[in-house]
Amino acid sequence: MDSLPESVLARTEEAFGKGVTPLQSVHQMLDDVKRDGDAAVLRYAKLLDDSDLEDFRVTEDQMAQARDSVSKELRESLELAAQRVRSFHESTMPSDWVDRKQGLGELIRPLDRVGLYAPGGSAAYPSTVLMTAVPARVAGVREVILCTPPQRGQALNPAVIIAAEIAGVDALYQVGGVPAIAAMAYGTASVPKVDKICGPGNIFVSYAKRLVQGSVDIDGVFGPTETIVLADKTANPSFCAADLIAQAEHDPLATAILITDSQKLVDDVDSEVDRMLVNQPRGEVAKAALDRQGRVVLVDSLEEAVDLVNRIAPEHLCLLLDDPWSWVDKIKHAGGLFLGEFSPEVMGDYIAGPSHVMPTGGTARFGSALSVHHFLRTMPVVGLSPAEFQKLGPAAVHIADAEGLSGHASAIQIRLDSIAKGS
Repeated sequence: MDSLPESVLARTEEAFGKGVTPLQSVHQMLDDVKRDGDAAVLRYAKLLDDSDLEDFRVTEDQMAQARDSVSKELRESLELAAQRVRSFHESTMPSDWVDRKQGLGELIRPLDRVGLYAPGGSAAYPSTVLMTAVPARVAGVREVILCTPPQRGQALNPAVIIAAEIAGVDALYQVGGVPAIAAMAYGTASVPKVDKICGPGNIFVSYAKRLVQGSVDIDGVFGPTETIVLADKTANPSFCAADLIAQAEHDPLATAILITDSQKLVDDVDSEVDRMLVNQPRGEVAKAALDRQGRVVLVDSLEEAVDLVNRIAPEHLCLLLDDPWSWVDKIKHAGGLFLGEFSPEVMGDYIAGPSHVMPTGGTARFGSALSVHHFLRTMPVVGLSPAEFQKLGPAAVHIADAEGLSGHASAIQIRLDSIAKGS
């Protein structure tokens, strides 16, 4: 949290007092919600989002208003996206297996209640609602709740409300940031305590998730979003530039990187970025991100580029190469892989099928994109027959004796003796 923009540091001091660091503010909000429940959530909704709320659960009247205000085209688009996400995740569902002969198996069980988070504030993200709630529903989670903030001083975006309805969310709360994470982790009079919290957010949300882990499970700690565009001389410079800007417009901390072996492409993309930024409504945000974290890396070969990519382990990797499929086996570490000029990362953001919640900050070396697996737990089953027990028991006794656990050995031996006596 030491490298936050000055505007964020200033806003923290404005809200919490001079000398209060962002880290201290996160601890304070978690403690306040844990102690005061709904009262603290409502207090921070006013302080941080300028929301005058008496009840932060979205009502049926608000749902009805959202249905009336969302266009037919948008609703159909959200339904199509939900169908694509649902179909992809149904294909990835694991299943139980039981081998009665060996007396072994594994059962798959969904979590009882999950809390989802969709960011807001500077923009509304109905896509994140679909990308988190639909996999949870496919997994069979019994109860799905969602917290998301309205844009400052405004009502909750109706598209977010409709996305929650399409995805099958049981309860939608118009509250965001650290207070939302605290409410789901600890429970309040209005918000039930969940078993797991999933979804992306800003650095404050990510840090709050890290702090509540243990009280609840979390899907991961996500930093600012990031994309690497790996391109060769055949790539369309306009497409490359558009993809970099699309990533950078998320927020000033977003990272967009171009890696290529073509100097001409570097020059052409640079010109295209300058040209396109002028006409982008969020051009200032994108420019800030590109100035702060944007990089262009010129390499001697694509093999060198791939080695660099695998060391970075980016959230998104876009291969704008002559034959992208021929490079797939060489990619070891990336949150998501987007192949060719017509599979841009923005399609993954909205409608391709996999969840757009992906590991950031190098965690793709060990983490995976959000999926049904995050909402499931496995339960191994042991059901040995007397014959199988008799075969395995003596080895277990030797291991127990080696560990000095005579009670363990005795619990096995008493059964072996019983079998030997035929009783």
